[in-house]
Amino acid sequence: MATDIIIAPSVLAADFGELAAEIAAIDEAGADWIHLDVMDGHFVPNLTFGPPIIKIVRAVSTKIFDAHLMVSNPDRLLETYADAGADIITVHAEACPHLYRTVSRIRELGCKAGVALNPHTPPDCLAYVLDRIDLVLLMTVNPGFGGQSFISAMTDKIARVKEMIGKCDITIEVDGGITMDTAGVVVAAGATALVAGSAIFRGDGTAAYAKNIAAIRQAAASHSSQGD
Repeated sequence: MATDIIIAPSVLAADFGELAAEIAAIDEAGADWIHLDVMDGHFVPNLTFGPPIIKIVRAVSTKIFDAHLMVSNPDRLLETYADAGADIITVHAEACPHLYRTVSRIRELGCKAGVALNPHTPPDCLAYVLDRIDLVLLMTVNPGFGGQSFISAMTDKIARVKEMIGKCDITIEVDGGITMDTAGVVVAAGATALVAGSAIFRGDGTAAYAKNIAAIRQAAASHSSQGD
C-alpha cells in the first residue's frame, strides 16, 4: 500500500550546528523515521557523529531512530548505539566477517537488525541471514557523501532483493539520490523505506521540510498505486 511507504530523512544533510532543532523540525514535518548516518572516516571518507550525539538528540523525538553504521568494526560499537537510543542498527555486510553473529547480537540488544550493501555488492550474501534481519539497506550511491546522483543500475538490484525476501517481513530501504524524480522508481522496484537528505533539508524549517516530505511521499505513492 502507498500509505506504508516510510520516509526517513537523513540528518547528514541537516545543519549540524542546530542538529537537535533540525530533528525536532523534521519530526513535526512528518518524518516516519530519523536516519542517522554514522561515518568513521575509515570505512567511508567522512566523519560524522557517534553515540554521545545520538543520546543527546534522542530526547527531541520519539520517532524511530534508524542508525546506519558506515564503520569498519561495528561489532565493538553495537552496545553503545543501542544504549544511545537507536531503534534500528544497520551494519554493512562488507564490514562484517561474521554477519550472522553481528545481526543476532543487534537483536539481543533489543534493536531491529539491518544489513546494508554498497552498490557493487551483490545481494547473495543476504541469503543465509534472512531469518535474522528486519531490514535491507541498499545504497543507491557510493556511501560517504551526501548530495550524490542516484545510480540507475540499482533499480534491478532492488527488484532482485524483493524477490529474494519473498514473504519475509523485511523492510527494503534505499539510500542515495532519492528525490521526487527517483522515489517512484525505487518504490515500483520494491523499496518500502526511502532515505532522503538534501531533497528534504531544503528551505527554512518545518514548513519547508513538510512540503518536501509530502512531495516525495506523493511521488512514491503514485508509482506504488500504478504497481498495485
